[in-house]
Amino acid sequence: MSLPAESDRPPVWARKGVATDECPKSYITADSMVLVEDYFVRRRLGGLDFSQLSAREVEAFLVLERARAAEMNDDQHDTRRNR
Repeated sequence: MSLPAESDRPPVWARKGVATDECPKSYITADSMVLVEDYFVRRRLGGLDFSQLSAREVEAFLVLERARAAEMNDDQHDTRRNR
């Protein structure tokens, strides 16, 4: 959800190279929230057993795992926080 280069509207949300001129909350569905909550519960309780998940859950969990790893990597390399 990158901000279109030709948009006349100002961004309403931006984070690390991603921006949008629309409220991102409208992109979050109830199904999305269920997947996010399920991901964090499973991680907290001992890991992700992909063999017991649907293809949709596996895809969502892999996206969330990549995002989590990127956030952790960014936090380790952010010199402003490590002062």
